[in-house]
Amino acid sequence: MQIIAHRGASGFYPENTLLAIEQALLAKADGIEIDVFCVENTLVVIHDQNVSRTTKGTGFLSDFTLKQLQQLDAGSGQQVPTLWQVLQLVNNQTLLNIELKGADTAEALLQLIEKAETELGTDPEKLLISSFNHHLLNYIKKHRPDLKIGALTASLPLDYAAFASELGAWSVNCDKDFIDQQMVTDAHQRGLKVLVYTVNDAVTAAKMQQLGVDGIFCNYPLQARSW
Repeated sequence: MQIIAHRGASGFYPENTLLAIEQALLAKADGIEIDVFCVENTLVVIHDQNVSRTTKGTGFLSDFTLKQLQQLDAGSGQQVPTLWQVLQLVNNQTLLNIELKGADTAEALLQLIEKAETELGTDPEKLLISSFNHHLLNYIKKHRPDLKIGALTASLPLDYAAFASELGAWSVNCDKDFIDQQMVTDAHQRGLKVLVYTVNDAVTAAKMQQLGVDGIFCNYPLQARSW
């Protein structure tokens, strides 16, 4: 069962920062998950539309210019990074799961990936694009069928993993509170990986292992190795 660092090693370090991502790399995480919005046509790594939870600033992302956003303290003196900075740091060392948050992120992401492939040598095989907005995933798959997509769900669908299969997904990314053996079995029969969020204790991790899931999103990637 793979361990994917949720927003980097966010249990001990400020989430979605270069520090948290660097620590996840040091922990030898099997993957790193981050969240992106678009600010002034630049993809930035932050989870919420409002900056108050994760930075010392207040207000909505739409109220900030990119320069203003990057002047905020995101914890431990860290800044809100750009996706470009993250791609530079990760540098194909592990799988990078980019979760699209904003509705205007898909086209910007495809442009950035193309640039990163040319200028950074980014390996598209080392990328997984996920979202709760399945229209964005459909757009990604239509324009770059080679990219892996992860279909996020916060429920247990009546047709189990059929929706992910129809999207041409590589994985179905499920809430730990809405997963059962039938979902895992159905996904695997469709050739899909099953990734589960967010698992931060040994008991839940053992339950997920028993179900046969392929990976867990975890805030404590180093500690999870000993669970």
